[in-house]
Amino acid sequence: MTTTQQAYGEDNFGFSTEQVHAGEITGGDFGARITPIYLTAGFVFDSFDHAQQRFAGEDGGLVYTRYANPTNQAVEAKLTALEHGVDSLLVASGQAAITVALLGILKSGDHFLSTPSLYEGSKTLFRENFERFGIEVEFVTDPHDLDEWKRRVRPNTRAIYGETIPNPKNDLIDIDLVAGFAREQGLPFVIDSTASTPYLIRPIEHGANIVVHSASKFLSGHGASLAGVVVDGGNFDWARYPEKFPQFSTPTDGEGSPTLVERFGAKAYLEYTRSIIAGRLGPTLSPLNAFLLQQGLETLSLRVERHCRNSLAVATWLEQQPEVLSVDYPGLASNPSHAIAVKHYPRGTGSVFGFTLRGGLDDARTVIDAVELFSRMSHMGDVRSLILHPGTTSHAHLSETQRLELGIHPGLVRLSIGLEDEADLIDDLERAFAALRRTDALLERAQSVLPTPSAAAPVRTPVAPAPTPQSAF
Repeated sequence: MTTTQQAYGEDNFGFSTEQVHAGEITGGDFGARITPIYLTAGFVFDSFDHAQQRFAGEDGGLVYTRYANPTNQAVEAKLTALEHGVDSLLVASGQAAITVALLGILKSGDHFLSTPSLYEGSKTLFRENFERFGIEVEFVTDPHDLDEWKRRVRPNTRAIYGETIPNPKNDLIDIDLVAGFAREQGLPFVIDSTASTPYLIRPIEHGANIVVHSASKFLSGHGASLAGVVVDGGNFDWARYPEKFPQFSTPTDGEGSPTLVERFGAKAYLEYTRSIIAGRLGPTLSPLNAFLLQQGLETLSLRVERHCRNSLAVATWLEQQPEVLSVDYPGLASNPSHAIAVKHYPRGTGSVFGFTLRGGLDDARTVIDAVELFSRMSHMGDVRSLILHPGTTSHAHLSETQRLELGIHPGLVRLSIGLEDEADLIDDLERAFAALRRTDALLERAQSVLPTPSAAAPVRTPVAPAPTPQSAF
């Protein structure tokens, strides 16, 4: 029985149909309906000449799993269809996806611009690791000020970077605006769409050129494995700027041989990033993890719809609590990013957001320690609801001044809302807020019986948090 690969991406099926069927490998020797897990490091060649042809890329076959694997290819085809791109590359994690996506464009001596609000692990990667590669990042102050973008462009600027829904503040960017600026400047726009997924927005349709995901999050949903993906929109004309991006317009095998653009057309960037960057650096995704990602993708729309519904309910409840200073959820009409949310995210604005407690760090500790249904862990996009204190975990390596500049106040608590019944989630938070009120009442009572105003007021002694990796979500 012949193995066949279904390609639904060009047939304009609905999202839910494509998330189930796109990229599937069916048939094989046993008639399996589900794409098999091909746990193999390499692939057998029929002969000396066959091996030579494979390595020359003449027959399109597989050489080694570090470059491509049938299971991974099936998932890549599904993701390409869901994002409406031209090709995709699976890698071992979201950080790997960001790294190889940008290294496919940038080299030592280059400079790129980024929106200011990003996942902190990305900022650390850019400021520290990329700096060691000789690549400089510059963060604009106001991503909606085109004049500032223009002032910061240099002769060696080679890319624009941003996020769809920044974690954890959710201060949305106008993707159309930034993409228009990038196109005007002849620069590729790379965007991290982890928190939105293609169900809420397809950035390529808004002018972005390359989309990255930490597929460990919403795309998988189960929190059982790590994965990352780079999706090529095929909508940037690399050949138009040979002086900026010589890797795509230089003959691959010496004078007279074809360039990557001539060989692969709209897929030139992805082919270069796959073979030269990821293939050589080696952040390979295990076919087993690709299979687990595939299982999650098949229910993506159903999960994200529920994530968004639950999140709006929880955010609405939080906004009504007197102990809460602010709720960073763009789905709320009171949020500064609500107008962009209405424009770009009609299906919802995701399920990862922060809220700030008036009582600061002590109140955050009380609430986080009192919840029972929420899991205290550094992850997001899980079917389970999660809770974390960014100031003492993901952003602990920053100074207090730096945290405040980013809006990471001592009382900020981050939630990743899962798929539980919304009433149960609110009940859990009500229990935590009741504990907070009891604690505050006890503190007020203790203060009221002090013998003199000069006596020291009892305080809740902070507990130093254990060190955590700077790049943890």
